[in-house]
Amino acid sequence: MMEDPLFWVFVLPGLLLGVYAQSRIKINLAKYTQVPTLNGITGAEVARKLLDAQGLKDVTVESTPGVLSDHYDPRTKTLRLSQQVYYAPNVAAAGIAAHETGHALQDAEDYFPMEARTYIVPVVQLAAQAAPWVFIAGMLLQIPTLAWVGIILFASSTLFALLTLPVEFNASARAKELLLQHGIIQGEEQLDGVEKVLGAAAWTYVAAAVSALGVWLFYVFIMFFRGRSASSIR
Repeated sequence: MMEDPLFWVFVLPGLLLGVYAQSRIKINLAKYTQVPTLNGITGAEVARKLLDAQGLKDVTVESTPGVLSDHYDPRTKTLRLSQQVYYAPNVAAAGIAAHETGHALQDAEDYFPMEARTYIVPVVQLAAQAAPWVFIAGMLLQIPTLAWVGIILFASSTLFALLTLPVEFNASARAKELLLQHGIIQGEEQLDGVEKVLGAAAWTYVAAAVSALGVWLFYVFIMFFRGRSASSIR
């Protein structure tokens, strides 16, 4: 499928957005890792302070290897921060730590988009592996129903990417509110830094959603137009 020029027509917008997002992340991280937090508070300390203030003392904060590997695990109630965030006393680290804290708050409040995304993860993982094969088998065997099953399986990945958007945007909004509320960031430069770092990261999720939607639309297009052409020739 990747050899088909039409595939890139549908997928290229998401790829370009992804390149743009990565460039913005690098630029903003390089800039705002140089802006210190008040009193030298590190990312780990930011997360612990915000979690405790919200009554989430049962959520642990750990250091994890890797770059931009920060995440919250709802299964173990663990907030994991990359070493560049965990130990760093700068505005970029504070923003990222607060964002992950936002996910912990979503989990505690049973925030619906996050709950829905968590429940469909096993389905999405299985569907992502099976979808191409099911679709190709349906096309080769000229069984439209089987091909449509493949398209429906592809749609689960698109749904996951779309559900991710409100989850991430909401976590970033919570992060900025919490940082200001607890006086961890102050002044225009620090607020601007947090907004730019989190805003750049948000574009990666937008890019993923656009790419997933593009892939799904590509297969729908093939089914509607090329599938019909094959059927009419037969």
